[in-house]
Amino acid sequence: MDERSPTEFPIAAGILLGLGVGGFFDGIVLHQILQWHHMASSAGYPPDTMANLRLNVVLDGLFHVAAYAFTLAGLVLLWRSARRPHGPWPARLLAGTVLAGFGLFNLVEGTVNHHLLGLHHVNETVPEDHWIYWDIAFLVWGAAMLVAGALLTRSGLRNASRLAQPPSTART
Repeated sequence: MDERSPTEFPIAAGILLGLGVGGFFDGIVLHQILQWHHMASSAGYPPDTMANLRLNVVLDGLFHVAAYAFTLAGLVLLWRSARRPHGPWPARLLAGTVLAGFGLFNLVEGTVNHHLLGLHHVNETVPEDHWIYWDIAFLVWGAAMLVAGALLTRSGLRNASRLAQPPSTART
C-alpha cells in the first residue's frame, strides 16, 4: 500500500491548465466568435484596415500560443504526477485548481492588458464610455472564479486528507 498522501495532487498543474483554458476562452469566444476585441485593438491598431486586422490576427495567434504553452505545461505536470504512486485525488482538486487558474488568468490579463497597458478592452463594440463597465465585470468574474476555485480546492484537500486516514476500528 502506498504511504504517500493523496493531497500530493499537483496543484500547479491545475492552475496552469486553468490559465490555458482562460486564455483559450478569451481568444476563441471574445476575439474570434464575438469579435469584441483583438490583442492590440485599443493600442493604435483598430481592426479597421486590412493591415491592422492582419497584425491583430497575428498577435491573437501568439496569444493562443501562450495559452497552448500553459495548457501543455499543465498536462505535463499532471501526467508526471499521475505516473507516480499516489492516493486518490478528489475531482474537486482538479476542478478547483482549474477554476482558480481561469480566474487568475482573468485578473492578470484584465489588469495588465485592459487597465495598465490599454492594449484592448473586453467589449469594444459598445460605446467607449461603457468599456470600463465591461472591464470591471471581467475582473469581478475573474475574482469570483479565483475565490470559488480556492474554496473548491480547499474542500478537495480536506476530502483528500480524510481519504488518506486509515479507517477507524470500531470496538463492539
